[in-house]
Formats: sequence, C-alpha cells, structure tokens
Amino acid sequence: MHVVIMGCGRAGSRLARRLEHQGHSVAVIDKDPRSFHLLDVDFKGKKVKGVGFDAEVLVDAGIEKADAFVAVGSGDNSNIVSSVIAKDVFHVPRVITRIYDPRRANIYRRFGIPTVSPVRWGVNRILDLLFLEHSHSRDTFGNGEVELMEFELPGNLAGRSVRDFEIPGELHVATIERFGQASMPLAGTRFEKGDLLNVLVSRASMQKFNKMFFMV
Repeated sequence: MHVVIMGCGRAGSRLARRLEHQGHSVAVIDKDPRSFHLLDVDFKGKKVKGVGFDAEVLVDAGIEKADAFVAVGSGDNSNIVSSVIAKDVFHVPRVITRIYDPRRANIYRRFGIPTVSPVRWGVNRILDLLFLEHSHSRDTFGNGEVELMEFELPGNLAGRSVRDFEIPGELHVATIERFGQASMPLAGTRFEKGDLLNVLVSRASMQKFNKMFFMV
C-alpha cells in the first residue's frame, strides 16, 4: 500500500513510521522541512516540501498511485481542501482527515470523507476517566457518539438476562465472552459469573450504562 500523509507533526510522523515498519510505502508532505526531523533517521519514505493542496506537490508525493491519503496538518481548512482534492481529483480510494473543530465534522462528512476529531475524542476519554471506574472503551465510532465498552460482568448480575440491560438506540450487549469463546447473545441469554461483555453505548447514555451495570 502507498500512503501519502500531509503533515509531519507528532501524529503524521508517528503514523509514517508505523506504516513503514509494517512494510508500506509512505510519502510525507510538510511545508516546513524542519519537521522531517521527527521521522526516523533511517526513514526510507519520500519527504516532500510543500502544501497538501498543491497538485504538483501531491503528484511528487505519488498521489496518482496512492491507496490512501491522510491529512493531519495543523489547520482544518488545509486538511479538508487537501482531502477533497485527493478524493475528487486524484480519486484516492481511502481518504481520512483530522479535524480539530468537532462542529465541522458533520459538514465534512458530506464530502464523503471520514474525519477524526482529537478534541472530541480527548474530552470523551477524560470523562471516562472521571466517571467510569469499572470499564474501558475498546473502540469509538464516528466522533465518539457511540462507544464499545468492555468489562467483566459484576458478580451480582449473574443470572440476569440480556434484555434487562438493553435500551433500543442507547445500549446494546454486542458480545459475551465465556471460557475464551465469544458469542452474540439473544435477548433471553443469561449472564454468568466471569462473563466478559462488550456493550455498545450511546455517548449520551453513558450515565445510564454506568448505573445499570455498576450501581445496581
């Protein structure tokens, strides 16, 4: 896979190193060549000085053969403009954009470009650390609107049914892992002591989740 990354800050440089270590071809674009010092000294990918919305710069980075384009520059506007060009002009199959202002995320999704909002993600993680003592987020969907929470069933809930802990559109027990094997439970499935649960939770319903499983 050939990946073009716009932005060689902490996120872009780390992503570039990880991808190269996994055997992928990588090109990194940044308007400040001094930022390339964040890459490994033995980084074999291409370093391109310029802005990610300049077609010539993108071509130099190999955008025409790219399988993916990731915009993690310091500005939302440059990130989205670069991503639109990568998607609509060069037809890159997979384009991902970092957005600092979470209010813009839904607007940019209309362009058909997935966005990552570190601000919203960070705030949600802090809230989890403040209020969720017994579980942790295994995955996040969208910009944190839905979380996949993993935890071991509290012993006092053994024998209760899955249906007792489901709220349509808010909480859904996705899987139960028991004796090392995972299954997708039915509404009538009963919990057993030692079950490892994965529960999909709407961010707005996180307090309900905490109360239903840990404050009963």
